[in-house]
Amino acid sequence: MLKQEHKRCKTIKQADRIKTILCLNKGLSYESITELLLLDDSTLRRYFNEYQEGGIYKLLSDNFRGGTPKLTIEEQIQLDQHLEDNIYLTSKEIVAYVENEFGIFYTINGMTSFLHNLGYTYKKPKHIPGKADKEKQTIFIEEYEDLKATKSTEDKIYFMDGCHPQHNSQPAYGWIKKGVQKELKSNSGRQRINLNGAYNLEDHEVTIREDEMINSQSTIKLFEQLSQRQKTGIIYIICDNARYYKSILVNEYLETNKRLKIVFLPPYSPNLNIIERLWKFFKKNITYNKYCENFAVFKEKCMEFFQNIEKYKSELESLMTDNFQLIQA
Repeated sequence: MLKQEHKRCKTIKQADRIKTILCLNKGLSYESITELLLLDDSTLRRYFNEYQEGGIYKLLSDNFRGGTPKLTIEEQIQLDQHLEDNIYLTSKEIVAYVENEFGIFYTINGMTSFLHNLGYTYKKPKHIPGKADKEKQTIFIEEYEDLKATKSTEDKIYFMDGCHPQHNSQPAYGWIKKGVQKELKSNSGRQRINLNGAYNLEDHEVTIREDEMINSQSTIKLFEQLSQRQKTGIIYIICDNARYYKSILVNEYLETNKRLKIVFLPPYSPNLNIIERLWKFFKKNITYNKYCENFAVFKEKCMEFFQNIEKYKSELESLMTDNFQLIQA
């Protein structure tokens, strides 16, 4: 919990209070912590006493804005747990819950400020597949690590998937002057391009092709591009369970090209397909808050992104890593 609260800290003072407790928990002496955090001994001992008396909320209590919280430490802990388990659309609903549960009334502004001080911010939850299987994801990661460790130096692993950018702008967050309503033109969104691609993490190679549709035939053409690009060694291709990746036509092709080996991801696991990050990065640069009136120009911009992908090399090297995150339905 302490490390989670540290991530939420908005001031150095709050962070130092939590770091003090973390250091003490690791067995560091007050003298050592004084040198690390550049705080005096009496301040460190006061932080420790506050934490002993009332936990994290007592430790951070004098950093609350808008006066002393109306809720007791125990009530704050109960509210925090309740908000971890339940998402409210408005502060007004939380005001009603607090009044009903604890008999204490907050104004909407007061509750909003209090929620910020508890470490909450107003944002949307993240969509995840409803049928994700954490155990199968864990098994895949173990097998992937084994593959990396045992493959030949000539062998390469690619993450493959399709992407279908629509000819339309996509509103996204940005810094806009207060009181100003920015407008973003849009298209019908009925036209799109179909991209199929493969990404190699070792050297950050990207192989992209554009087709009228993504199907068995276009997948085989992508395989042929990879085979031409990588002349020796086994080509491992990690992909999802799309029907065209498992089609009779694709399987017949694989029988004629033994260098290609497909590794299927567990169902409902887009989080394990690294190329998904590339598609998101691509859309961010091409469609977020950008309007392109002509479809031909839009298509050209999409392809130019991949033709000039070297300009994003440093960003992609930090983004495109196999630090997988598991999701559980």
